[in-house]
Amino acid sequence: MKPIAPSELIINARGAVYHLDLRPEELAPTVITVGDPGRVAKVSKYFDQIECRQEHREFVTHTGRIGQKRITVISSGIGPDNIDIVMNELDALVNIDLSTRLPKKELSKLNIIRLGTTGSLQKDIPVNALVASTHGLGIDNLLHYYRMEPTAEETTLLDAFCTFTQFHHFSAMPYLSSAAPSLLSLFTKDIPAGITITAPGFYGPQGRVVRLGLKHPGFIDSLSQFQHGSHRITNMEMETSALYGLGRLLGHRCLALNAVVANRVSQTFSEDVNGAVENLIQRFLRTFADAI
Repeated sequence: MKPIAPSELIINARGAVYHLDLRPEELAPTVITVGDPGRVAKVSKYFDQIECRQEHREFVTHTGRIGQKRITVISSGIGPDNIDIVMNELDALVNIDLSTRLPKKELSKLNIIRLGTTGSLQKDIPVNALVASTHGLGIDNLLHYYRMEPTAEETTLLDAFCTFTQFHHFSAMPYLSSAAPSLLSLFTKDIPAGITITAPGFYGPQGRVVRLGLKHPGFIDSLSQFQHGSHRITNMEMETSALYGLGRLLGHRCLALNAVVANRVSQTFSEDVNGAVENLIQRFLRTFADAI
């Protein structure tokens, strides 16, 4: 096997992966991703100890401990393109020998949990609620650049979605991937769960009208009305499908949990975004301390 070329996996002068500026020993086996760099400190303030702080561009990382458990929180920035960078470089840190540039013989699995903000697509999931993503349904094109085979359940769901919304007739073919069952089951007893739509933008791709007209003005309504068996679309954001798809391909366990800051059906926005995010962080960390 040939080593991975320097142009394909960039390692900087301190022996760290390029964008995240992290070395393998600076990463914990459980990783929280947040979009906002400012949210990293809102999570790490609950750590009993912070061992490492790194920052490069929008990627801010704190690694420390809660009790005896080691944990990392890292900001991903916004969008599937940033998740592509984060997921590939996190995997390289644990599964590539950076000195030889060769994959390791024994591969490691990370727990990667997104703590984000989202817009609800259901009237009964109000602002300030929390929601867990059973699946990430991507209406971006990131996973089309990778070899990926959906499961039978995912194919059925995707076919039903395309039939109902006709999305594939006015944009790229969507894709779908699932949460790690072992992580999802820890949260769905008391948090609503459903399919999360991942969009490649905040305005037009999420059906928002400011000054520009939309190619498919009924798209948000069709998302809210879609149902297949027990599955419905609960929310929309910009990272989950990329996280789930790449997580599966790379062999990691992934979950997305979000605080609802907008309800697209009632057209309301939270008056306490910080409080909603704080509730999400505390809810996750209680479970991490007990079960992850």
